Amino acid sequence: MTDSVVTGTPIERNSRDIGFAMAIVSILCIFFLPIPPFLIDIGLAFSIALSVLILMVGLWIQKPLEFSSFPTILLVATILRLALNIATTRLILANGAEGTAAAGYIIAGFSKLVMSGDFVIGLTVFSILVTVNFLVITKGATRIAEVGARFTLDAIPGKQMAIDADLSAGLIDDKQAQQRRRELEEESSFFGSMDGASKFVRGDAIAGLIILAVNIFGGIVIGVTRHGMPLSNAADIYTKLSVGDGLVSQIPALIVSLAAGLLVSKGGTRGSAEQNILRQLGNYPKALLVASSLMFVMALMPGLPLAPFALLGGLMAFVAYVIPQQAAKQRAGVEAKRASEERQAKHEAKNSVKEYLKTPGVELCLGKQLSARILMSHDELIHRVGKMRRNFARQYGFVIPEIKLSDDLGVKPKSYQIKIHGTVVVTQELRLGQHLIIVGHGRQPDLPGEETTDPAFGMKAIWIPDALVTEARRDGFEPVDPISVLLTHLAEVLRNHLAQLLSYKDARMLIERLEPEYRRLIDEMVPSHISNSGLQSVLKLLLAERVSIRNLELILEAISEIAPHVRRAEAIVEHVRVRLAPQICGELAIDGVLNVLRLGSRWDLFFHQSLKRDAKGDLVEFDADPSVIEQFGRDASAAIHERVDRGEVFVLVTTPEARPFVKMIIGRLFASLPILSHLEIARGVEIKSLGTIS
Repeated sequence: MTDSVVTGTPIERNSRDIGFAMAIVSILCIFFLPIPPFLIDIGLAFSIALSVLILMVGLWIQKPLEFSSFPTILLVATILRLALNIATTRLILANGAEGTAAAGYIIAGFSKLVMSGDFVIGLTVFSILVTVNFLVITKGATRIAEVGARFTLDAIPGKQMAIDADLSAGLIDDKQAQQRRRELEEESSFFGSMDGASKFVRGDAIAGLIILAVNIFGGIVIGVTRHGMPLSNAADIYTKLSVGDGLVSQIPALIVSLAAGLLVSKGGTRGSAEQNILRQLGNYPKALLVASSLMFVMALMPGLPLAPFALLGGLMAFVAYVIPQQAAKQRAGVEAKRASEERQAKHEAKNSVKEYLKTPGVELCLGKQLSARILMSHDELIHRVGKMRRNFARQYGFVIPEIKLSDDLGVKPKSYQIKIHGTVVVTQELRLGQHLIIVGHGRQPDLPGEETTDPAFGMKAIWIPDALVTEARRDGFEPVDPISVLLTHLAEVLRNHLAQLLSYKDARMLIERLEPEYRRLIDEMVPSHISNSGLQSVLKLLLAERVSIRNLELILEAISEIAPHVRRAEAIVEHVRVRLAPQICGELAIDGVLNVLRLGSRWDLFFHQSLKRDAKGDLVEFDADPSVIEQFGRDASAAIHERVDRGEVFVLVTTPEARPFVKMIIGRLFASLPILSHLEIARGVEIKSLGTIS
C-alpha cells in the first residue's frame, strides 16, 4: 500500500501536466479548426466563469504574491477569448444568413438581452464597455504596474543589503534569510511580469474592436454577395451577431481587467480588498457623519428626491455611530485576551523549574515579625526604595537592579538578610517598637536603652523605646525609626557592592545610549585595543572604590588614550582616575576643602622599596614582609580610628605607584575610606592636612 502511494503521486502530477498541455493545445486548435455552435457555447461560458473566478481570487488574496501566477493565467484567458472570437467569427461569416442563433445561443441571448433587439443600442453599449476597459481600467492598471515594477527593481539592492545586515547581526538565521531572498526574487519577478502582462489586456481590447469591424463589414459583404440577402436585412443580422459576439468577449475582458487593477493597486497592503477598503473607510466616523449631513441637506433640496438621499444619510449616520462601539468592544476583547495570556504566562513561569534558576540581583529577606510590621507601611517602603534607586542612578551613573522583597522562614523573626546575587552579605536584627540613636564617641542621652552598633557605619548607638523619642529630641538627639535604619544599611551595602551590581548587560546599555560620536570612538578601541568585557572591568574597578561612572564620555576618552599602550585593567583605571580627579575631589571635598591623611616617610619608603620593577621600569610584583604589612595595618587603623572618632571626614593620600597596594590593605579594614594618589588631587582644590600615619 505504501508503494502505491509513493508511485501514485508522480503519476498524478504527470497526468495534471499532460492535461494542462492538452488544454493549451485545444485552445490553439480553435484558431484553425471549425467548432460547432454547442462547443462555442461551452467555451464562452467557461471564459465568463474563468474571468469571474480570477476576480474573486483577486479580491480575497492577502498580498499580491499569493497570486503570483496571475500573468500566466491572464495570458491563457486572453488567448482563450481570442480563440473563441476567431471561432465565432468563422461561424458568423459562414452561417450568419441562418439567423441570430448561427454562432450559438449565448451570443444570441446576449444580443437580445443587452441590445433589446436594436443593434444601435448594442453598438453603443459595446463602445462604452471598450472605452471603460481600454481608457480607464487597463490604462490605470498598466501605469501602476509600470511604476511598481520600476520601484521594486530599484529597491532590490537595498533590500538585499538589509537581509545581509540582519543575518550578520543575528536577527535572523540562514533559513529565514533564504526565505526572504526567495520572496524578494518572487516579488521582483511578479511585478516585472505584471508590467508586461498588462499589455495583454490592452491588446485584447484593440483586437476586440478589429474583430467587431471585420465581422460587421465582412458579414454584410458575404450576406449580400453570397447569400443574396437584402442590404438592410444583412446589416441587421450580421451587426446583431457581431455586437453580441463582442459583448460576450468584452464582458470577461472587463472583469479580468478589473482583477488586474485590483491586484496591482493592492501595493504593500495586506488583507483582502474588502477588509482593507471597509477598515480604512470606516476608521473615520467623523467623515461618515459629514457625508451623512451632506446627504440630508441634498434630500431637503427642492427638486431632488427625498428617499434615496435620506436613506443613504441615515445609513451613514448609523454606521458612524456603530463603528466606535464595535472598535471599543474589539479593543476591550484584545486587552482582556492579552491580560489573560500574560496571567497564564506568569503562572506558567512561576511554576516552571527554570524560575528557580533565576537569581535576583538584590534581595531583602525579612523575618516573620519584621515582615508583618513592614507590610503595614509597604507602600512607603516601596516608595523609599524607588527613590533610593533613583538617587543611586543619579550619583553613580547606572541603574542598580530592582530590589526584591521576600519572606524567609529561615531568618529570625526580627531579623533581615541582604543578598547580592543570591549570596547573603549581611544579617542584622532590628528592634521593633524602638528607635536608634547614633552617638558615636559623643555624649550619650540620659535615657534608658540598650547599647548597640549602627549596622550601616559601625558607630556606637543606643536603642530606646518609642515612648522616649520625643524626650530624646528635646535633648538634641535624632532618633531613627527601624525602617530608616534598614534602608540606610541597605544603601551602604549596595555602595560596597557596586562593582558586583554592574552587569555586562548594564554596561552595554550605557554604551548604546551614548551619542554617535562616542560610539564611533568605541568602534575604534574595540576590539583592537580593548574588549567589551575589558571596558566593563574598568567600570567595575571604578565603582569598587565608589567612583561614579556618570561621566562616561570622559572615561571613554581616558581609556582611548591609555588602552593602546597598556593592557591591564588596573593600570587603565589608574590613568582614568587621574583624568577624573576634579570629579573625585569635588565629591570628597567639604566646602571646597579636602581633608587628607598622608603616609609617613617610613611607610612611603617601605612601599617604594617593596615595589619590584623590570628592565623597562614596569611594576612586576609587590614583595613585602608580612609582619611589616601587619604593623602598617595596625598603625593605619589607630590613626584612622582616631580621626573617625572625632567625626572628621578625610581621604588617605599616597604615591601613584603605591595606591593600589595601600587600597588592598586598608580596604579590608575600612571599605568606605577613599584612598587617592598625589596625581588625583585636582588643581585648585584646597588641602588641609590632618597628619600622617607613623
